[in-house]
Amino acid sequence: MVSYAQATWEVLIELAPFLLFGTLLAALLHVLLPKNLVRRQLSGYGGTLKAVVLGVPLPLCSCGVIPAGIGLRRTGASSGSAMGFLISTPQTGVDSILVSASFLGWPFALFKVAAAALTGVAGGWWVEAMKDEVPADEADDDDDGGEDHAGTGGRAVRTISEMVAHGNELLQSIWRWLAIGVLISAAIEVLLPQQAWLDLAALGTLGAATAALVVSLPLYVCATASVPIAAALVGNGLPLGAALVFLMAGPATNVATVGAVYRAFGRKATAAYLATVIFGSIAFALLFEWLIGGTTLGGLGTHEHGDGWWAVASAVLLVALFAWFAAQEFRRWRRNARADRWAAQQVAAGEPGGRAVEIAVTGMTCGHCVETVESALLASPGVQAARVDLSGGTATIWGAASASSLKAAVQDAGFGTP
Repeated sequence: MVSYAQATWEVLIELAPFLLFGTLLAALLHVLLPKNLVRRQLSGYGGTLKAVVLGVPLPLCSCGVIPAGIGLRRTGASSGSAMGFLISTPQTGVDSILVSASFLGWPFALFKVAAAALTGVAGGWWVEAMKDEVPADEADDDDDGGEDHAGTGGRAVRTISEMVAHGNELLQSIWRWLAIGVLISAAIEVLLPQQAWLDLAALGTLGAATAALVVSLPLYVCATASVPIAAALVGNGLPLGAALVFLMAGPATNVATVGAVYRAFGRKATAAYLATVIFGSIAFALLFEWLIGGTTLGGLGTHEHGDGWWAVASAVLLVALFAWFAAQEFRRWRRNARADRWAAQQVAAGEPGGRAVEIAVTGMTCGHCVETVESALLASPGVQAARVDLSGGTATIWGAASASSLKAAVQDAGFGTP
């Protein structure tokens, strides 16, 4: 019996390399692709098709695709294009296609590719049709059309700095959902033995596919490493259609992915995303059994990611980043609580310093932005306490500083004050 701690570490080792690779890819896209190009090519219904074609061959798992998909959105892609990329990409990949063909046969592998592409297009078009419901604050409004007059060395340093900042921003915006997803996924792995999967065969294609869907939706499943598991289950009697659901819904969703999608796209887009994966995987499972069916396997080689040094190093780095983000949020919470107590005392004493000034702040996208704005305000003469609200886009300041000086401090920190 695998312990919970061991299961958590195994999920981290599987997740971390792909998550960090996806973050790197998002950072590269952010600095290398002109924003007007992304907006022009990945917008509208045609842009959704292009995003799916781009994403299907990429070897990104469900958590690795999160920063890449959200990064496309922030770089200028439409919400529908980004959603199509998020749905289709984790289900496939060149490595996953080849491994699926080896274990489950080429008909199954090619059918899975078509199913991933079609569900990605369907979900992307659905979200594209409701684009007014999707939060627009994630997209960058700045224009990179200006000419860079810095030297080559300075430009390279600035590019690397921008990549690091963008990657940090992406991870910090979703780290709590990722951490919760890892813990829940490990719990499911401990509590649900493999025999439970084999017992699903007695339910028939629809029953087994539905049960597989319920289990795989919250679970972290890698599109490539999970193929041998699916092959073993099929070899023990699980219908291929149910295995298809496991290999579609598992990689396309998990608790961490759903939480991050909700954070970046909103409630209605998240509902469309889940509905597309749920009904799409069941429909394609039934269609596969009707058109092809059978349980003939191509061969039972072995393929797993393993605990290579890069996977262990990635997991350690990810845990360190989570700890750093948690420490930042704790410091911010403590500072806000201290500011609230100080302001309440000043008001109770009738001191003029208890009077609060509130200003609007634009351009904040993550906790690091909040930290930067708060630090700039607290360094301003006459400021006794400051509290910044990311969701509301406001800063509340206590002290004797004027509104104009406060706005100047925020602007000097790189943010706007309309």
